[in-house]
Amino acid sequence: MLLSRNIYKSLDWTLHTVRFFRRHFLVIFGLGLVAALGRTIQLKAFGPISPSSNALIEVVVESARLAIFLYALGLSNVRKGTTRFIEFVANRQSRRQNWQLGSRKLRRNWPALLGNLFIFSLLAFFVNAFINHIAYETCLYITLKTRQLISGQASEWVLILFFKNLSVIPFTLIFSALFWLWLVNRLPKPITYT
Repeated sequence: MLLSRNIYKSLDWTLHTVRFFRRHFLVIFGLGLVAALGRTIQLKAFGPISPSSNALIEVVVESARLAIFLYALGLSNVRKGTTRFIEFVANRQSRRQNWQLGSRKLRRNWPALLGNLFIFSLLAFFVNAFINHIAYETCLYITLKTRQLISGQASEWVLILFFKNLSVIPFTLIFSALFWLWLVNRLPKPITYT
């Protein structure tokens, strides 16, 4: 029992990421869908687009991703996330204190850091493998082309990046935002499991 509590405690950053993704799924899915549709348009899923449209869509895609990151950094509040980001980056006093706190945390908790990174890597690997399977091993791509739901010029990357923008990319952004909070001991209360 003590071992399982220690494991949960050391993996709190990853567990918070999964819980955050699950609790705020609709917001994250919505922002991910904006990014996913933007990427598919850029990859000519619905036909060629102009260079200016491509640039505008890139701004929309990156804005959606930034919104996911700030939403997670603010623990479901974009304004709070923006304030924290500015505090982390622009405020010299705060930056120095956070750097010292983060350095101490990394020295003390490097096994937890490695454990969290390992679990995250496994999750990302399996999701990416599943997405590749959908794109290359199923008839979804061929069906979309034959029914003319996507352009004949579109490659399998339309599917790959569509699904990645709905899953692995938002999860990575949340994981990265919560890493900042983990470093400076600002994660919410520890997750308790019975």
